[in-house]
Amino acid sequence: MANEELRKKFAAKQPPNFRVEPAKGTHVKKVIGIVSGKGGVGKSFVTALSACAMNRAGFKTAILDADITGPSIPKMFNVESVEQVNESNLIIPAKSETDIKIMSLNLLMKSETDPVIWRGPVIAGVVKQFWAEVMWGDVDYMFVDMPPGTGDVPLTVFQSLPVDGIIVVSTPQDLVAMIVEKAINMADMMKIPVLGLVENMSYMKCPHCGEMLQIFGESKIDSYAASKGIDVIGRLPLDSSFASYADKGEIEKLELEDLDSLVYKLKSLIKENDNQ
Repeated sequence: MANEELRKKFAAKQPPNFRVEPAKGTHVKKVIGIVSGKGGVGKSFVTALSACAMNRAGFKTAILDADITGPSIPKMFNVESVEQVNESNLIIPAKSETDIKIMSLNLLMKSETDPVIWRGPVIAGVVKQFWAEVMWGDVDYMFVDMPPGTGDVPLTVFQSLPVDGIIVVSTPQDLVAMIVEKAINMADMMKIPVLGLVENMSYMKCPHCGEMLQIFGESKIDSYAASKGIDVIGRLPLDSSFASYADKGEIEKLELEDLDSLVYKLKSLIKENDNQ
């Protein structure tokens, strides 16, 4: 068979469809992935704040915690377990104080400190179950907190869930920016829109004079984002009080104007959908 015929043969094949249907009765308008190229940049923190911000704006929000081996979402929202199952044997997600729906593996463990010693395919399978076997009900925005990197779980989420876009979390260091580009390139390969960048630990305000200090050096996020044609939709300060809110399970009490651009961006997704 000639090379041209071989090319046509393989080009005619459609890629396999890995999409997983949600549980019956679940209607999620927008699925937003929160990703980072590496750990330690505050991705789960940004996930929590994004869900809170959209909830505060009047939308029904949910968090699917896909960071299976490092789940921190339940702790931030002070939710401890899910024990309810409906008549269809679907799990009812936990609800935070402000009615944000949450599903995380830590909610199913006997102890929040029990380790999850599973291989990648098993972890990826659990992520799909969190989408297909949880009664999410009506949700305007579901935020998926993904583990760092470009491995099994991000690939599973991109292939199995109807992801409308991702928000990439970074910090000012050059090393982080280099690794973040891997996450952006993966999203591009998977044809997932990048909604914007959020720079965490972007600056610190002096407690005495209020001066903005860039303790990690001058940020290059604007020039980097411009080179990629991506919007910067949030800059979060380094503030010791943030850890206190998270540790006490009171993340919903933390309100930041720094995420106004993110809220505006996500609202536009609903409007675009309504206009279509």
